[in-house]
Amino acid sequence: MSGREGGKKKPLKNPKKQSKDLDDDEMAFKQKQREEQKAMKEMQAKASGKGPLTSGGIKKSGKK
Repeated sequence: MSGREGGKKKPLKNPKKQSKDLDDDEMAFKQKQREEQKAMKEMQAKASGKGPLTSGGIKKSGKK
C-alpha cells in the first residue's frame, strides 16, 4: 500500500500552445483593431468631460 494510490488523480498538463506565425493579412487586421480601439478611447475621454448634448434646461411654454 503506497500512499499515492488513493484520492484524486493529478490531471495531466496540457501542452503549451505554439505561437503560430501570422501572415500579412492577420497582422494588418490586428493593427487596424488596435487603432480603432485607441480612437474609441480618445473619443470616450473627450465625451466624458461634457454634460448632456442639449443645452436647454426646463423649457417654458410661450404662454404668460
